[in-house]
Amino acid sequence: MNIPNKLTLMRVCLIPVFLLFMLTNIGGEAGRYIALVIFCVASLTDFLDGYLARKNNQVTNFGKFMDPLADKLLVCSALICFVANGQLPAWIVIVIIAREFIISGFRLVASDAGVVIAASYWGKFKTTAQLLMIILLILDIKALYIPTQVVIYIALALTVISLIDYIVKNINVIKDGGM
Repeated sequence: MNIPNKLTLMRVCLIPVFLLFMLTNIGGEAGRYIALVIFCVASLTDFLDGYLARKNNQVTNFGKFMDPLADKLLVCSALICFVANGQLPAWIVIVIIAREFIISGFRLVASDAGVVIAASYWGKFKTTAQLLMIILLILDIKALYIPTQVVIYIALALTVISLIDYIVKNINVIKDGGM
């Protein structure tokens, strides 16, 4: 197993540890900061594994499958914690998770047709906004309440915009894929 795939597996293994600190009182007052560090490390492995896989020509089928799955598991786990903690309305999380399911479905249909769909800039902006939103929500600093709310709605807007952009650019996948 190559280093990029090990990093992906490490990210998956960090998720239960992250959840432990987010959803329990383990760590006391420091628990949120420990969760933040775990989330940031896990997020950084996402960038690092992709970079190393491309740089060293170590792209594998395992990585193509597990890397996006690990990303979705990490982000969705965090978002669900925020609903459980009363920090985020469930409808926002549903919109974000629904977008991920729709894009995954698109990619599956495209893959069956032998088409690879690259990530767009809107998707990258969406991911950056979501990561910033998660970091701000983990910190939960009262003085940053309004900026945090602004980032939440920016992340939500970018989620919807990136979905629309994705569908418009790849509508042929639906047409040609027999959907």
